[in-house]
Amino acid sequence: MRVSPRPCLLGVPWDRSSSYERGAAAAPPLIRCALWSPSTNSATEVGIAVEPGALDDAGDLEPGEDAAGARAAIEAGVRAILTNQGLPVVLGGDHSISYPVLRAWRGTPVAAILHIDAHGDLYDEYPLPGPGQPVGLGDRYSHACPFARIMEDRLTNRLVQVGVRTATPHLVAQAARFGVETYGMDRWRSAPVEALEGPLYVSLDLDGLDPAFAPGVAHPEPGGLSTRDVVELLHRIRAPIAGIDIVEYHPGNDHRDLTARVAAKLLKEAIAVAFRNSQA
Repeated sequence: MRVSPRPCLLGVPWDRSSSYERGAAAAPPLIRCALWSPSTNSATEVGIAVEPGALDDAGDLEPGEDAAGARAAIEAGVRAILTNQGLPVVLGGDHSISYPVLRAWRGTPVAAILHIDAHGDLYDEYPLPGPGQPVGLGDRYSHACPFARIMEDRLTNRLVQVGVRTATPHLVAQAARFGVETYGMDRWRSAPVEALEGPLYVSLDLDGLDPAFAPGVAHPEPGGLSTRDVVELLHRIRAPIAGIDIVEYHPGNDHRDLTARVAAKLLKEAIAVAFRNSQA
């Protein structure tokens, strides 16, 4: 039996790399509130309770205003959890945080990433240069770019993206360049989730869900996954999970905290799957 790493929450209140609206920096405490709300309980659908006593909580980082400094602080915060044999459960924040989070595994990259999102987040820079404009004027660390940086730095051997429905020609070319396996809404059930090897990192962007299920995001994309669809994907994971992030919750766009509750539900199920698979 494998020793189960102890999950540890880490809030990353960073949204200065957002390309459209800021607001995700306010998310971590609200996700925690939904996770431990007395309106629900600790039960999960895999039969493993996720109690407060089963998780550690490293609190929220203070990333400051400087993007490079924030990335360094995020990487250091996650590495501290790994050094203590923990399983990082990172509460974003915008999706740019996934790059410094995964840099914490430098030298021992995760085997695979399961990335659930409406967007590929593979831009080389964002915004892209217009006709006749030089490259290099956009932000290479935008929340539209983290998986380009992750693949360039070889922080994983395999990237599987599910739910993508905004594939521009540039993103299609980037996916081909990096060998990304993309499963859009026409074939999301075909994603080879059971075949992914561990250690596996799970990145959950809430705009991967249809806005009917998760309205509290900055970039709502109709035609997406349901909450049940994402739960199904998580339950199909068989590999040991090394880390989890949940990103792009924008409380200012939410209704009755519904998106926070969806985030909490998905986190509980992902953590329960991590416990289950560590005991297999």
